[in-house]
Amino acid sequence: MSPAIEPDLAARLARSFELLDDGWGSSTLAEAFAEVLEPGPAQELAGRVIDLMPVEPVDPVNTLRRVLVDLPKLPTTVVTLDPVVAPMRFGAVEIPDLAALALLLNVTPTELEWFADRGGWLRRASQPLSHYRYRRLPKAKGMRLVEAPKVRLREIQRRILHRVLAGIPADPACHGFEKGCSAASFAAPHAGTAVVVRQDLRDFFPTIGVARVRAVFVACGYSPPVARVLAELCTTASPVAELRGLDYFQRTMLAARHLPQGAPTSPRLANLVARGLDRRLTGYARRHGLTYTRYADDLAFSGNDLDTARLIWTVTRIARDEGFTVHTGKTLIRRAHQRQVLAGLVVNDAPAAPRDRYDAVRALLHNCLRTGAAAQNRHGHNDFRAHVYGLISWIGETGPHRRARLLAMADRVDWTS
Repeated sequence: MSPAIEPDLAARLARSFELLDDGWGSSTLAEAFAEVLEPGPAQELAGRVIDLMPVEPVDPVNTLRRVLVDLPKLPTTVVTLDPVVAPMRFGAVEIPDLAALALLLNVTPTELEWFADRGGWLRRASQPLSHYRYRRLPKAKGMRLVEAPKVRLREIQRRILHRVLAGIPADPACHGFEKGCSAASFAAPHAGTAVVVRQDLRDFFPTIGVARVRAVFVACGYSPPVARVLAELCTTASPVAELRGLDYFQRTMLAARHLPQGAPTSPRLANLVARGLDRRLTGYARRHGLTYTRYADDLAFSGNDLDTARLIWTVTRIARDEGFTVHTGKTLIRRAHQRQVLAGLVVNDAPAAPRDRYDAVRALLHNCLRTGAAAQNRHGHNDFRAHVYGLISWIGETGPHRRARLLAMADRVDWTS
């Protein structure tokens, strides 16, 4: 049984919600109650109230005050009506209600709201309460903010990835982060063509907001409450402190709920959100005798008779219609007499790693044999051996003979020295 709450404390808690005025939900109530109580008890109390009153009452402040006073005398279980289950589409697993979703993700209903952070109050809370860790990586111009979920949320997102998203098909033109696809399968359709055009989508993950993610789950047949929580579990709004020093475009996107770069669900959801973009660009390419594929934020087109100016203008317009922005400064046009590169692979004849990349790895292995592996780990990789074998795997994907030669050298290296 819950401990008694004095009338004066109940009135203060109810007034804290009135001052917040940010909708009815566990996270909103927890944020309001945290003005009066410690965060832990505030979250527990909010979950108890929502269990008793899932829908906002007509007079929320007065009703909330009375409920808080009577809380020890109220039942701890709530009887709900059987939900109406809509037919599922695209092979999505059936999740009839939030209780079933909590069971699937191995969390309690209160934890479901806590990790979904519906009110967005964790964005304004102190760093220890955040569900993400933040790291900045340099890019050609500016910085990239990597938002990596902490252990509990990462496990929840992995369950969503494997149990909810795995069976939903992406467009056939999509080759990034999809089973059976790779950089080689992305580049191969463009090999041996007269003209190859590569375009880049700017800030691919942050561009995708929570409404578009929720639309993916709704399209699969999930009810609005289930789709809402799934979308909020897979998105985040970056804390203000983490946005300092970023350009205006990045700050604007990251301040709102978006797909975090670093979450295990983000690549799959981005591919599903971009399905409309892929279908339209595939249709345009077919009408004009071209080939189109996409690898994450890289768009590739090729053909023997290609009006590049018309293509670039059309792709930019279609991308804008679909909610994306083409990074015009990164558009590359390469003809047969030039080195045509897609996803790091040369495609003039057949997809292959550039000769200089192969030579660099071979030289690295030669130096490892001569001076020891530790001396060659100049960038401080935590697992230098895994890093080198990853490079060999990438090169060997399109060159089995190169892979065999590099693996023979790697097997002779003493990785402990």
